Amino acid sequence: MSICVRCFVSGKVQGVFYRASARHQAEQLGLTGYARNLPDGRVEVLACGEPDAVEQLRSWLTKGPADARVSNVSSEPAVSPGLSGFTTS
Repeated sequence: MSICVRCFVSGKVQGVFYRASARHQAEQLGLTGYARNLPDGRVEVLACGEPDAVEQLRSWLTKGPADARVSNVSSEPAVSPGLSGFTTS
């Protein structure tokens, strides 16, 4: 069974390699999706895959890479867009 979750990450998450680090974590977990900067300073992460792997990524998102300062992570169920791999934009 595969699920998809869209997460919105707030705090100091742009300019600190957050997206690249999230991609690395997602690839290690075998997830598909993307991480992208939003104009309001947040990062949006779409993660699709096995429920345990998605939950592990969601847990990592609350910390992020060393220079990040995450203040909030909200998430909602999402529909898989049929992506292969995990991208950043």
